[in-house]
Amino acid sequence: MASPRQGKPRPSVLGGLSHVALFIWALLIIAPLLWTFLASFKSNAELFGDALQLPGALRLDSWGRAWDKAHIGQYLLNTVVVVFFGTLGTMLFGSMAAYVLARYRFPGNRLLYYFFVAGMAFPVFLALGPLFLVVDQLGLLYTHAGLILVYIAYSMPFTIFFLAAFFRTLPEAVAEAARIDGASHTRTFFQIMVPMARPGLVSITIFNVLGQWNQYLLPLVLLARDQEDWVITQGIANISTLAGYEADWPGLFAALSMAILPVLFVYIIFQRQIQSGLGAGTLK
Repeated sequence: MASPRQGKPRPSVLGGLSHVALFIWALLIIAPLLWTFLASFKSNAELFGDALQLPGALRLDSWGRAWDKAHIGQYLLNTVVVVFFGTLGTMLFGSMAAYVLARYRFPGNRLLYYFFVAGMAFPVFLALGPLFLVVDQLGLLYTHAGLILVYIAYSMPFTIFFLAAFFRTLPEAVAEAARIDGASHTRTFFQIMVPMARPGLVSITIFNVLGQWNQYLLPLVLLARDQEDWVITQGIANISTLAGYEADWPGLFAALSMAILPVLFVYIIFQRQIQSGLGAGTLK
């Protein structure tokens, strides 16, 4: 009679090493975030003392200074507005373009697809000069609208690359049934294909939100005039400079925590959708 233990897979050395590597990687990611959050409650003396020392008291004044004096609230509001409309435009135009390139055959289809994909290999800093001139000629320089349009343009290549592969995995029979029932191409896309592609759409939406939220070079060039229009990355850079003169390091870490927490919450809330979307795109 076979032993019951024979049916259980034995842990391998490679599996154990992979778990150790994942633990070290998680520690390297979580430890700096946790230290930044705790540092926002410390005093300057505690910050320059023992790095592993916990705050002596729950000091919230640094958060108040970061919100009022450093205008973090205004920077966050500007960032939310820019990222919301930037992501909305990216997902609307990117999903439609990806659907057409993935499901329809026409002359130049592959050439147009490769043209979009090539945009992922084009560094942002190489286009800063031409972008500045183009946005200036459109009359949108130093405005949130101009920054939103540039965000959409630079987020389109990866969005189309990801969603085109996802749309190819959807069953063609469903689209054919919709056409037989008299549904137009637009109705088929929005009412049938978009719900079916929801996992992939959610995943790429989160990636676009994170990418646009953390963008620094583009706002630095296109929103460099009025501080009231700055986004959070510009505000954090400015606060880090002022912290060196005012010695308000807890205020700097409080501002960093305010910038980190929103995107961290978004990822925690939608992590299952991100994983299912990536898994669905690779397994279908």
